[in-house]
Amino acid sequence: MSAVEADCAPVAAPAPAAHGVALALLGTGVVGGAFLKLLNTPAASSLKLVAAANSRRQQLDPAQLADRALREKLKTHGEPRNDETLLGALAQSGAAVKVIVDATASAALAAHHAEWLSRGYHVVTANKSLAGGALPDWRALQLALASGCTYGDSATVGAGLPVIATVRRLRQCGDALLTLEGVFSGSLSYLFNQYDGSRPFSALLREARALGYTEPDPRADLSGEDVARKLLILARCAGFALRPEEVEVESLVPEALRAVDTETFLARLEELDAPLAARHAQAKARGGALRFLARLNQRGHARVGLVEVPASHPATRLYGTDNQFALTTTRYNSQPLVIQGPGAGPEVTAQALLGDVLALG
Repeated sequence: MSAVEADCAPVAAPAPAAHGVALALLGTGVVGGAFLKLLNTPAASSLKLVAAANSRRQQLDPAQLADRALREKLKTHGEPRNDETLLGALAQSGAAVKVIVDATASAALAAHHAEWLSRGYHVVTANKSLAGGALPDWRALQLALASGCTYGDSATVGAGLPVIATVRRLRQCGDALLTLEGVFSGSLSYLFNQYDGSRPFSALLREARALGYTEPDPRADLSGEDVARKLLILARCAGFALRPEEVEVESLVPEALRAVDTETFLARLEELDAPLAARHAQAKARGGALRFLARLNQRGHARVGLVEVPASHPATRLYGTDNQFALTTTRYNSQPLVIQGPGAGPEVTAQALLGDVLALG
């Protein structure tokens, strides 16, 4: 092409500037449903939902995504679930910031978080399976963050409480965690705040389940595994490279009930009563109480389980589903730094997700 021809060649129109924040929501259960409600508030007016999916179906149509009944409609309407199509909707959105919001508890889905980050998507999640799972997976996640994308994980521990951000900030400032202790489970907090021996533990557990304070299968709470994952996440954020098998976990589920189906377990809840009643009586006789605590010391020893605490212990002054995190550090030494407040509930968890998304804009 000659210089004249080059001068006369049509000039390509500049690509439109990328703008805004586009979201793909994976999971429209209790937390995902609460998140969808928040997207319809003024606080989320700068966000654009371009895809949503439950475990079986998805929706990409803008009109359907704007429907306030989206969560219910997805139960019976929508295309078959296809994650590549969902990510394609994000890629084609033209948004400057593309975010995958994982509001599930799926380990299979969490296994893709590092890959999504490497592909240029931000990930915001309440899913603890990756950050609180195998140590090599945690390390792979840290490497994926070199892509420049953000992993919004505030909702994985303490729902909306600012505990992960605090642990990270202390470490960035050169402070060192010496001990960590607290009540990390809203459901177990509620159960042991209520349990005074006047009613069988099984009755309280059925009540908590009916109120939505436990998982549909309460063994997910009673096993201690969820608390152990939260302790792993916080320990790793503080610089302790702990493996899951290094956390001592006490399960409150009797051996005979661990492998049965959910309905059988629920029908046999009374088998939990006698062992817990005996432990409660022992604690009460000594002027103490029972609380389900997570503990970490500066040597990296970690334990999750039921502990007899004195009546003066801070965990005895919790209310409802409150969580409590007491951090003793080189600078918060004579008195621990305590973070406390509601640590369960779809609304506060969804708000933590929304906060992480808005921070990306």
